[in-house]
Amino acid sequence: KEVKSQIKDDDIDEIDLDTGRPLSKRIKAVTNPRVYIDIEINGSRTGRLIITLFSDIVPLTAENFRCLCTHEKGFGYRHTSFHRIIKEFMAQGGDMTKGNGTGGKSIYGRTFKDENFNIKHTHAGQLSMANSGPNSNGSQFFITFLKCDWLDNKHVVFGEIIEGFEVLKKIEDAGTKSGTTTKTVTIADCNEFK
Repeated sequence: KEVKSQIKDDDIDEIDLDTGRPLSKRIKAVTNPRVYIDIEINGSRTGRLIITLFSDIVPLTAENFRCLCTHEKGFGYRHTSFHRIIKEFMAQGGDMTKGNGTGGKSIYGRTFKDENFNIKHTHAGQLSMANSGPNSNGSQFFITFLKCDWLDNKHVVFGEIIEGFEVLKKIEDAGTKSGTTTKTVTIADCNEFK
């Protein structure tokens, strides 16, 4: 699919009213969107994750996640669970069709291609696409609990937590080494954070 420019006419500083051309070549920076995810553990509100999405580097992947948080396409992450949580590794969720890690869909259809692997898995709190091999991104994603460099060039990193690391720790505490969850961790609400 073709990616539309994220620079709008009002992003240019000054325009010559006679010619319609910019007087200044300086363009305002495109701001990466932020979303929030409200977490419930065993039915109790636990807290909020605030996430910056890297639309400047992986615009299609970031837009997929943003739309799934807002539900603007008629479906999304609200009331889905993290079906796999591996201590000292990651929490995986986003399967809104089956809920067990075998389903999901993107805003572009069932799956979409890997955009690039420019961002590496360097620290805790990064969001990356879960997949079943190359170019098989859907809606499933994971959040890292530590550096995961063995996933570089296999999974597209598209965002990172900027607030809520205490909530991320509570999510990790609901997991096991095998990935079986000891508590139900649910996305109670999610949307764009403005």
